[in-house]
Amino acid sequence: MSGSGTADSVVTEPNGKPFVWQLRVYWEDTDGGGVVYHSQYLNFFERARSEWLRARGVNQSQLAEQDKVVFAIGHMSVDWRRPARLDDLLDISVFAVEAGASRLTFRQEMHRAADRQLLATARVVAACLDADSFKPRKMPDWIRTEINHVK
Repeated sequence: MSGSGTADSVVTEPNGKPFVWQLRVYWEDTDGGGVVYHSQYLNFFERARSEWLRARGVNQSQLAEQDKVVFAIGHMSVDWRRPARLDDLLDISVFAVEAGASRLTFRQEMHRAADRQLLATARVVAACLDADSFKPRKMPDWIRTEINHVK
């Protein structure tokens, strides 16, 4: 149960597979040895989550302007397994998502596309906030509907 007393729902893809977004590693993402900086993994995971939302019809800039809603990361845990390197093509996955009344909990993985090596995993909790006050608020029903409706 979420804090508001409503049951959380778990969102999955219709075929049981995760949503996958691909990204190429560039020089700007790496150190002098061609290894991706640890902080870049956070950016890569963020982009995949944003694309996951976009695929469900949730445009975050319009959401902030029209509905006065933003999402902010309240918690993130990352396990780094192997390094991503310059020119790697990465598959960044978003698995089942728990959609609560005022938060989304994501589970993510990052693999190197060429050999399917697991590079990192993450668990991310995003809070729904009022765009003006940055105070927690209930997620609008239409967002939960869009998130729970797999296109």
